[in-house]
Amino acid sequence: MHIAVLGTGMVGEAIATRLLEVGHTVVMGSRSATNEKAAAWVEKAGTGASQGAFADAIAAAELIMLATKGETGIEAIGTAPATSVVGKTIIDISNPLDFSQGMPPTLSTVNDDSFGEKLQRAFPDAHVVKTLNTMWCGLMVNPTMLAGGEHTVFMSGNDADAKTQARGILTQFGWPEDSILDLGDITTARGTEMLLPLWLRIYGALGIGAFNIRVVKP
Repeated sequence: MHIAVLGTGMVGEAIATRLLEVGHTVVMGSRSATNEKAAAWVEKAGTGASQGAFADAIAAAELIMLATKGETGIEAIGTAPATSVVGKTIIDISNPLDFSQGMPPTLSTVNDDSFGEKLQRAFPDAHVVKTLNTMWCGLMVNPTMLAGGEHTVFMSGNDADAKTQARGILTQFGWPEDSILDLGDITTARGTEMLLPLWLRIYGALGIGAFNIRVVKP
């Protein structure tokens, strides 16, 4: 599958690199067709990797993975014609983190809305699936590094087929089927986004990002 990864940061690079490893071709999208970080990733990644402006990456992609900072993803996807996202799955990994008051960041959208919902409203003809946003990027793409993958990745979204597509990516990354917890429609992204303040405090206490939440039941 040809996948657009939007974002050139640590998360975007981790996701893009892992997608190549499991057999996809990847275009890394950024604000500029000549983005230096994207170009450096392509040179390092090699065969199957390319880069381009957001609009071009989106237009060419069969699937979009959003790894941009804060709430900038709506603007990034909005640079492409609306027809470029019709019927496509957007896997949203981003979180509405606001660093304007320093560390730790707060959430710019919270309680009665989520960025995942905003994204779905902005692009109603696409299918948004929120997942992977509750953990460190190294764990997103290599879950078996911790407890053999026996910890939880959440999923939120309105479209069953899009969730199946997202689940396929997760299992390719190494997530066991029974570690993927479907919370329901896109409104449930409120809960996973609001885990971030807790995640940041745990990170502060442990000093490492290689940890996760595991949901257990009787």
